Amino acid sequence: MRIFHLLAILAIPAFAQVGPDYERPASAVPPKFKGVTWRAASPAAHLPKGEWWKVFRDSKLNDLMARATAGNQDLKAALARFDQARATARMARADFLPGVSLPLTAERQRTSENQPSPIPLNGLRYDGPAYNAMADFSWELDLWGKIRRQNEGARADAEAAADAVHNVLLGIQAELASSYFQLRALDQEIRLVREAVALRGEALKIAQARVLAGAGSELEQAQAETEVASAEAEISTLQARRDQYENAIAILTGSSAASFRIVAGGAPPAPPGLPAGVPSDLLERRPDISSAERQLAAATARIGVARAQFFPSIRLLGRGGYQSMDLDALLEPASLMWSYGPSISVPLFAGGKNRFNLQKARAVHDEALAGWRQAFLTAVADVETSLSSIQNLATTSAAQQRARQSAERAASLAKTRYEAGTSPYLDVIEANRTALAMQRATAQTAGQRLAAAVSLIKALGGGWEATAPLPAPAPDPSAQIMPDDESRRGLLSRLKGFIRWRE
Repeated sequence: MRIFHLLAILAIPAFAQVGPDYERPASAVPPKFKGVTWRAASPAAHLPKGEWWKVFRDSKLNDLMARATAGNQDLKAALARFDQARATARMARADFLPGVSLPLTAERQRTSENQPSPIPLNGLRYDGPAYNAMADFSWELDLWGKIRRQNEGARADAEAAADAVHNVLLGIQAELASSYFQLRALDQEIRLVREAVALRGEALKIAQARVLAGAGSELEQAQAETEVASAEAEISTLQARRDQYENAIAILTGSSAASFRIVAGGAPPAPPGLPAGVPSDLLERRPDISSAERQLAAATARIGVARAQFFPSIRLLGRGGYQSMDLDALLEPASLMWSYGPSISVPLFAGGKNRFNLQKARAVHDEALAGWRQAFLTAVADVETSLSSIQNLATTSAAQQRARQSAERAASLAKTRYEAGTSPYLDVIEANRTALAMQRATAQTAGQRLAAAVSLIKALGGGWEATAPLPAPAPDPSAQIMPDDESRRGLLSRLKGFIRWRE
């Protein structure tokens, strides 16, 4: 009965929990950005979640996104890291429960003739077999919240790993979309240069005919041949750049670059319109910020774990079973033995180890806090940069459209005047070069505008609709997220199961 009285006294502080409770730091969300007006966030749960790339209305891009989600190796690695963190969180939950083991031993032993004994041994000893069939019981009482803090930190780590999956997925999707749009812009440039080669080929035939008729000079013919050759060389340069983007997309989709092809000729879509305002809480749902915030929560919990090391540790121990030197008599009642009682470990001196461990935990917390704040500053800068690019590129595109129209008209006039004999062929060359340069610049800017829109979507965590990205509620790592044979399922199936769990 005395043991139970002692346990009752020890259980009084059983709900104590040392260390600071986590409180999310206030985020310095800017009241407005330089290039856009903020509006209050409004719920829109009916809108589709996650598939932000469909705003561009490009079926090929949709197909590539599905292939990247199903086959990207970086995404597989991120999911594996999440599996590790989830398993660690479940292991931490197991510390709340007692541990029971069944050690079975069969050994030969020799006891000491001089071992302590209440009666004189006079040289007696035991030399022979020893058989044990025991059940060991151990349960640590979480008096100071150490186990609870460990479990809290492990849960936060699992949530951070889940956010990291979203961050990797968003990065893959954004890189794929940007590379795809750059590839389509190069397709437009290649088409324009091919058309220029055809037109310059016709001009070369005209120059050759004029030379044969005695109306032109060999200089004009040489200049026409130079223009054709230089345009053909430019096609090869552009094709090499296109191959680089195509190979990069192949890697993102988990495909072999040797067999991966994207048919040329597709025109890039029009850039989506920027809404009049976006919710000021969109930065909160960026997966990198959410992951940094969860890492800060885990670091806060581990301060409590470090502080709990200064307090006594109490475990309930029990052992019972059979012990005998004769295997045949092992399970007889006379072989039964047992013991039980508490074990108390009081930290008296550890050479400053616990104090330094607490200092380390606080420093890790300070590092996580700085990382979370840095993530916020980076997010604001990313949005500002993307907004600036979108607005300036829109202005550039409008000016280039006007310049392109003027250059094409000048090229047409120069050709007419040359054919009429009122202007030299050099005027035609210069006008054609200028027109081609403006046409290519227009195509390049169109690709850059699409890439800037993708950058803004990524900077806002997956679109400017409040419900566009996958939500990140606090998960329960003990819940069955995926079946045990998860390793045999495809990446797309695993990711769908992961997304359903996060929703």
